[in-house]
Amino acid sequence: MTKIVVIGAGFSGLATACCLAKKGFQVSILEKNNSAGGRARRLQQSGYTFDMGPSWYWMPDVFDEFFEQFGQSTSDFYHLERLDPSYQMFFSANESLDIPAGYRELRELFESIEPGASHKLDEFLEQARIKYEVGMHDLVFKPGTTYLEFFNLKTLKGALRLNLLQSFYKHVRHFFQDPRLIQILTFPILFLGASAKDTPALYSLMNYADLKLGTWYPKSGMYKIVEALVTLAESLGVEIHYQQEVEQINISAAKATGVKTSAGSWDADVVVASADYHFVEKNCLPAEYQSYTTSYWESRTMAPSSLIYYLGISKKIPGLQHHNLFFDEDLEQHTREIYQDPQWPTKPLFYVSVTSKTDETVCPPGHENLFILIPVAPGLEDTESSRMRYFEMVLERMEARLGTDIRSSIVYKKSYAHRDFIQDYHAFKGNAYGLANTVGQTAFLKPKIRSKKVSNLFYTGQLTVPGPGVPPSLISGQIVASEIIKETSNEAIIR
Repeated sequence: MTKIVVIGAGFSGLATACCLAKKGFQVSILEKNNSAGGRARRLQQSGYTFDMGPSWYWMPDVFDEFFEQFGQSTSDFYHLERLDPSYQMFFSANESLDIPAGYRELRELFESIEPGASHKLDEFLEQARIKYEVGMHDLVFKPGTTYLEFFNLKTLKGALRLNLLQSFYKHVRHFFQDPRLIQILTFPILFLGASAKDTPALYSLMNYADLKLGTWYPKSGMYKIVEALVTLAESLGVEIHYQQEVEQINISAAKATGVKTSAGSWDADVVVASADYHFVEKNCLPAEYQSYTTSYWESRTMAPSSLIYYLGISKKIPGLQHHNLFFDEDLEQHTREIYQDPQWPTKPLFYVSVTSKTDETVCPPGHENLFILIPVAPGLEDTESSRMRYFEMVLERMEARLGTDIRSSIVYKKSYAHRDFIQDYHAFKGNAYGLANTVGQTAFLKPKIRSKKVSNLFYTGQLTVPGPGVPPSLISGQIVASEIIKETSNEAIIR
């Protein structure tokens, strides 16, 4: 039986393991931390439960289709609730908007802000639907090994409809003029890893995912997805070994023969790295077997890192929804300070998740749990003084906008930033999201899923195709599993 060792139990690693185990491979996952999930781990302290990383459940069809491969459904593992409003956005001048889940109400909102915008929204989202269907059901499943993958009639016809050469910035402004509508449509780009001016208009597919497919919440938190994947993997015979940090991939005759961890050695016929691509290359492989040089990695445009605060609050906080976006400062300035002139932001935008607005199980009765995230440039010096300064900054703005004291009710507090991403995940430059989705880092221009120097070494996750985010990571695992199966048995399990 072919032995597969997967390094890392994040979404991509778990997805890879499930798909390979289903086809009869003997699969072991080696995870450096004491729980699965990667960046989607869970923090439980003092009666509060926090999702440590991803908190938005978008693209429910991707999750549905994944579990359906195994004769299961998401409802077999967790209960989903569609959020309404989907989220709240705070603007300057003490204005805020709830973004409704219902499309009729959404059209009315757009029309009330900019006459004629409801009809433009119809046209904008119809184009976004086409991009979503072509992108998420065809292009996104390409392994990105060569540009020739895109040279077939179906793909080329689809690509012509994707606005690949137009920027997201210009695309949105072709339809809308009001800055509030523009911010509603462009906020996902801040987390995709580039400015709207450098991101292809293709990514309006995210707006379709947001405004048409909806924002959902798995009861008890995003970690329920991790638990579902672990349960599925183990039911298929996958063995998950925790606190097993891989130190070396053993190589013989340009083939991986296994891995060495802090606790022992593991033989393998195929190795799949779901851990940080850069770290595995530079720390687990001899120099002659590394596919990419140091200068290559330094030239990559990275998606943001994050400064995160987890807060337990001993009272209810009025004025907040489940998801809240504080866009009450200059978006262009914050974007420049992430991508063009990397530095700690002068007046940051930030995101606040309060799952206790939806889920009473995540904190004591009458309390709230707050997750506050500031997107920041990767590679910055991460000090306690910086963390404290931005904590005071965001608390001051929140208290002013909400008209309530928060500080005096904080009973639990934890911060998390660059050095934690490096320590826990070996994240390159302390990034939180992977590579930026620029034109020059899309599809076959990303780091390859297959090693150029080691014939049976594969990579999966946010630094390769299709990119950052939970749904793309699930897809990445499926792509890699399919390539391994095609090579070992000439049989593809997907697409």
